[in-house]
Amino acid sequence: MSRVGRLPVGIPSGVDVKISGSHVRIKGPKGELEFTFSPEISIEVKDNEIQVSRPSDAREMRSLHGTTRALIQNMVTGVTDGFQKELQLVGVGYRANMSGSSLELNVGYSHPVVVAPPQNVTFEVGERNQQIIISGIDKQVVGQIAADIRKIRPPEPYKGKGIRYKDEYIRRKAGKAGKVA
Repeated sequence: MSRVGRLPVGIPSGVDVKISGSHVRIKGPKGELEFTFSPEISIEVKDNEIQVSRPSDAREMRSLHGTTRALIQNMVTGVTDGFQKELQLVGVGYRANMSGSSLELNVGYSHPVVVAPPQNVTFEVGERNQQIIISGIDKQVVGQIAADIRKIRPPEPYKGKGIRYKDEYIRRKAGKAGKVA
């Protein structure tokens, strides 16, 4: 039995769960998420908890069991608390500004790069326009937007300039040694 899959997902107060077949809809104070899982995996609500079970011990069923439970847990956490990622801009003249709900980045290009937020995702700029906070209810979307923003100017190994995750370690290279006279 999967160690992750056999754990029940607790339903906090204020969260409404509707399951029809393999389609799960979870509504909470921050919003609503829905997803259609594999029809082989059975999902049911018992005693204010969501139970996920699998029909057999086949390799595919074992992998789907833990994944399904983890995705449901992320959905419940998203509609109650939400998720957030923090990015830092490192470099002279690198800054982020808000223009309406969109994020405008000045990261060394000849033009500012504008990133529009998808549905249920918000951007915040903090700490001298050098920090970007991405928050939303869907963990996958928040992580993907953070990765897309980081991809605009990834950190380079010589000076460390670029967009990086908060507390990300950038392995530095020495560069040229220079001529000795």
